[in-house]
Amino acid sequence: MQNWIGIAIWIVMGAAIGLAMKAAIKRPEATQGHTAVLMALGAFAAVIGGMLGVGIFHLYEPLAISPGGMGGGAVFASMMTFLYRWGIRGLI
Repeated sequence: MQNWIGIAIWIVMGAAIGLAMKAAIKRPEATQGHTAVLMALGAFAAVIGGMLGVGIFHLYEPLAISPGGMGGGAVFASMMTFLYRWGIRGLI
């Protein structure tokens, strides 16, 4: 049960990071609808990053509610939403 709660926390944390990234990085040519995309991208990235963090830092005692899982989820969600919000337009 703790792992499901941890994964739910990763999803909510990733969506919040996506909203924070939208507020932090302003794009003048931003179109409508990117809020949902950023929230979904942040949630997905937080789940992937959380799994990587648990796998790397807590190999013998894998719990989703662990510092490695939470840190990995936050870092990966921040990187992916930052790349989408700031970097993807510069690459095209």
